[in-house]
Amino acid sequence: MIGKTATVSTIVNETNTAKAVGSGSLDVFATPMMTALMERAACQCLAFDTGQTSVGTAISVEHTAASPLGAEVSATATITAVDGRKIEFEVTANDRKGEIGHGTHTRVITDIERFMTKAKTRI
Repeated sequence: MIGKTATVSTIVNETNTAKAVGSGSLDVFATPMMTALMERAACQCLAFDTGQTSVGTAISVEHTAASPLGAEVSATATITAVDGRKIEFEVTANDRKGEIGHGTHTRVITDIERFMTKAKTRI
């Protein structure tokens, strides 16, 4: 499992800019959207038994370059460590000019029914 990678991509459009999501005032790819794309890549790395999924528990990223409207952005996640149910990833994001962000991400494999039952007690 260590070393397994997955890559996902999106196009910067009016719905995923900093201006649109409220994380800034410019029409460039938003940091929260880059982070979500990185998490989506990490999810793609994992396969589950029936009734299981993973949840993100930590993420630390740096957004190092801006991507304008129309740019294609891709995020890649690579599994770097496995400790029982805890999976660690290195994550990067790129556009055609090069890297726009990098960081680390942690996910934990969990039972869906048990997780949702516990979550509902928080209402």
